[in-house]
Amino acid sequence: MVKQYSLEEGVLLKVEDLVVKFYTYAGVVHAVSGVSFYVKEGETIALVGETGCGKTVTTRAITRLIESPGRIESGVALFRRRDGSIVDLLRVDEDVLRKIRGDEIAYVFQDPTSALDPLYTIGFHIYETMKAHRPAITKKVAFKKAIELLRQVLIPSPETRVKNYPHEMSGGMRQRSVIAISLSNLPRLLIADEPTTNLDVTIQAQILDLLKRLQVENKIGMILITHNLGIVAENADRVYIMYAGKIVEEGVTEQIFYNPQHPYTKLLLRAVPDPTKRVEKLEAIPGTIPSLIDPPPGCKFHPRCPFATEKCTREEPPFFNVEPQHRAACWLLERR
Repeated sequence: MVKQYSLEEGVLLKVEDLVVKFYTYAGVVHAVSGVSFYVKEGETIALVGETGCGKTVTTRAITRLIESPGRIESGVALFRRRDGSIVDLLRVDEDVLRKIRGDEIAYVFQDPTSALDPLYTIGFHIYETMKAHRPAITKKVAFKKAIELLRQVLIPSPETRVKNYPHEMSGGMRQRSVIAISLSNLPRLLIADEPTTNLDVTIQAQILDLLKRLQVENKIGMILITHNLGIVAENADRVYIMYAGKIVEEGVTEQIFYNPQHPYTKLLLRAVPDPTKRVEKLEAIPGTIPSLIDPPPGCKFHPRCPFATEKCTREEPPFFNVEPQHRAACWLLERR
């Protein structure tokens, strides 16, 4: 008997209590610890946090792209497919998952160089991606589509560039090529891991405008992973702040920026330079992310938190509701 799943109206992806661990010689790395979030159709959510907090591992786990010694320990990832059926991505058959990857769920990986095969042209990469999910498509039609995609992502002379190998393109062009590949099958969900890292500011804005337009036209949901809070403020509908493998605050973008509640969120926002003010020295968050092999007890942020109490060092805080859709995991909110 096939298990039936259900999702709220308009929800594209719902992840609950995701746990991912890496079993290394040094010990067990608690990379993701009970992460939960959801994405609606046509909505952009942002995962924000310092390097090493578990953002990329979280999104890779959704389609089981965690390699040994990593292991998805538990959790649920419900996804609404094109035909309206709902599957748990963490338990669905590998054959079904293979049809979903690259077609209904696409990735823009952080490093475009490692995402591209140096032996094949950019045009062949796009053709191969389309052919894998649409066997009837011809090479002529696919390459015509490839040229149009390269034009959309603002690559000059796309008719020529479609025949180029990755090493013949700049880092920015490779980044845009990876975005073109990910959009080739018009996915329902796009996971963009630092999609504008190698692009200059002008191209960044144009690419993000393109992604926003395609989202509206095709109701594409997007998970945006970035350190750039300016991009988050401009493009995300809701924000999840991650720290040491856990979500510590979540809310609508305006709530996070204008009414941050978790000390980590507040310190992240203070570290962003204000162009309207003259600042002699930028603020920095003291210390570093703790070892995920031997994380501190209680609140994981307490060794770096200027407001930590004795209770913070002993007990891990639950989520406290601040306002509708806005909550944070901090003992300071318990008094309210």
